[in-house]
Amino acid sequence: MAGMFELFIDAESYFRFRLTAPDGTVMAVSKAFDNKTAAVAGIADVREYAGMGLIADVVPTERRATPPEACDVPVQVREVRRIPAADLHGRSREMHRATGERRWAGAV
Repeated sequence: MAGMFELFIDAESYFRFRLTAPDGTVMAVSKAFDNKTAAVAGIADVREYAGMGLIADVVPTERRATPPEACDVPVQVREVRRIPAADLHGRSREMHRATGERRWAGAV
């Protein structure tokens, strides 16, 4: 599912729209428009230009040091075990045999 444009009236009685992601996260909020027609035209402009828009990197070349609070975050280490493919397939066959039911395989 694609994002959705929501047209609404803000606290100052101006028309605005917001672009929301499929999970409901607000991705962008428009400027204030005087009327609904102008807001709908703004949505059309965003649809036209955003998909093909270039990325302009305006970040300064000097990078700041890592913030101190980012260094103090504890890291959780988990053990990752790999199961050999042959062992995995053998276990899968055993589980299917244990059910004993006939499964529908698609075409009749």
